[in-house]
Amino acid sequence: MTQGGWRKSSFSSGGETDCVEVSLGVEHARVRDSKNADGPVLTVTPAAWGALVGAVDLINN
Repeated sequence: MTQGGWRKSSFSSGGETDCVEVSLGVEHARVRDSKNADGPVLTVTPAAWGALVGAVDLINN
């Protein structure tokens, strides 16, 4: 995934409303609810984001 703006999960189809979006930066990764773009944002380190993505990959594969 590229750095910068907000990106929705590739698993989300056009009609899905239960999605999160992520924005990756050099010093942090931010996650928010796609239905509430102005709502709270979870900010984690790149290492924490990588650990989460790795864990999800293990569960799904």
